[in-house]
Amino acid sequence: MDSAHDAPPPELSAAVAAEVSRQLAGVEAALTRRIDELRERTLDNRCAIIVFSGDLDKALAGFVLATGAAAAGLEVSMFFTFWGLSVLKKPGARTGGKNVRESVLRMMTPASSLGLGTSHMNFLGLGSAMLRSMMKDKNIASLEELMGLAREMGVKLTACTMSMEAMGVTREELLEGVELGGTAAFIADASRAHVTLFI
Repeated sequence: MDSAHDAPPPELSAAVAAEVSRQLAGVEAALTRRIDELRERTLDNRCAIIVFSGDLDKALAGFVLATGAAAAGLEVSMFFTFWGLSVLKKPGARTGGKNVRESVLRMMTPASSLGLGTSHMNFLGLGSAMLRSMMKDKNIASLEELMGLAREMGVKLTACTMSMEAMGVTREELLEGVELGGTAAFIADASRAHVTLFI
């Protein structure tokens, strides 16, 4: 049998190839849409931590978790709100231009992470001093060292702008490199995170 007579005409081959390509393009477009939808619902390799507390021991826990998560390869963001803003305050920052209530609130809150008390047994700062001393004796990193380490590891620190406004905290009072953001910024991070923590 002559194979030349068995081969389909070139026009038919071209038409079949064009139809197959057209149908595959539709399938490919549908698969791409489906993959994009799945990606939107898939959690990223992230950890989001909200720091509400201004207590030394809780801030320590937050940064231990943040650095641990970063060391494990997670992309970590920390969102500091209300009392947690004290953790991000720069020691010796200028605080002029505050009204009476803001000035009183400033006097009632720690001026920086160095002034944080403990959540239990603080005893006018004695508990905080004792905890820091015990950690130093046992070669455990201080809060400030953990904060520096977190920043070196790429942990994103964000101060809540609404809390800053409510408590009269200005950008100039915060550490360098701290980002400013609202609730939407934290929710955007948290909605894609495998791990979300509230401290």
